[in-house]
Amino acid sequence: MHAWETIEHSLDYIDEHLGEEVKIEELAGMAALSPFYFQRLFKRLVHKPVQEYVKLRRLAKAVEALRDPSRRILDVALDYGFSSHANFTRAFKDAYTITPEEYRKALPMLNTFDRPEVAANYVLISEGVPLVVGDIVLELERKSLTAPESYIGFETAVSIAAQTPVGESTGVDVPGQLWRQYHTERNATSPGIHTGVELGMSHSADPKLGTFRYFAGGLAKSGPGPLPDGMVLRELPAGEYAVCKVEAEDFETLVTVALNQASRYLFGTWLPQHSLTTEPFSAEKYYRTTEDVAYMELWVMPKPTLTADGATTV
Repeated sequence: MHAWETIEHSLDYIDEHLGEEVKIEELAGMAALSPFYFQRLFKRLVHKPVQEYVKLRRLAKAVEALRDPSRRILDVALDYGFSSHANFTRAFKDAYTITPEEYRKALPMLNTFDRPEVAANYVLISEGVPLVVGDIVLELERKSLTAPESYIGFETAVSIAAQTPVGESTGVDVPGQLWRQYHTERNATSPGIHTGVELGMSHSADPKLGTFRYFAGGLAKSGPGPLPDGMVLRELPAGEYAVCKVEAEDFETLVTVALNQASRYLFGTWLPQHSLTTEPFSAEKYYRTTEDVAYMELWVMPKPTLTADGATTV
């Protein structure tokens, strides 16, 4: 058995026992490792210490439960392994900067920590060959965009460290909140936007400020005219792209778990294994007209590289 397989089994066990005490010694015994080496291997592959991971998974499940107004906050806390209302509130606020009561009142979009698919880090798929990762399907291909595409929407600055999966952090999901604003105001403010194709774009990172710009909008119809107040126009430039196609069972899974897993695979495995670097932006392209499956694409533009004979390739 590969080392990553033992951690995969541990992740399965943890998710099945989030309401119970999860002991490191028991997990290590299941993996046939000493607690010391199990914790080292776990942190290396999951990028979180065992107990912090357990806490973040409990909080992620608690967020889902809190959307049901009939469930008491104390009951949710106890169901997911927290000893008291105060203990749960403290952990929730540390993770998301708001209390459970504040979350239930406003229901903001949150970055929760989903279960990582460790196996995907060790599988390199060829272009055009689907990869099943948990409950999602990934496929890589190259695409040429012969003419730029224009999109109209909203844009804001986002903290790099506070986002998942870039900073592997939890908190308020600023891009998610921006999408909520766009969908609320789109129809009322701009009839020049197609509703079937949408784009999220991350660009203009500022290392000194620790931020990047995030855009959320829809494909512009020809001749969109003057922009509504507060909206901006962004282009997906023409060029050669590596595209990660993503399918999930429903749209909520697509824009949370599936997007995070696809981003980790594309940037953490596929691009490095092909020795590719990309231009400093990435785009999430959503197709809202697909009825049988939730579908999106991650677009990145590889930078040209020199071959041994001095030619350039992408």
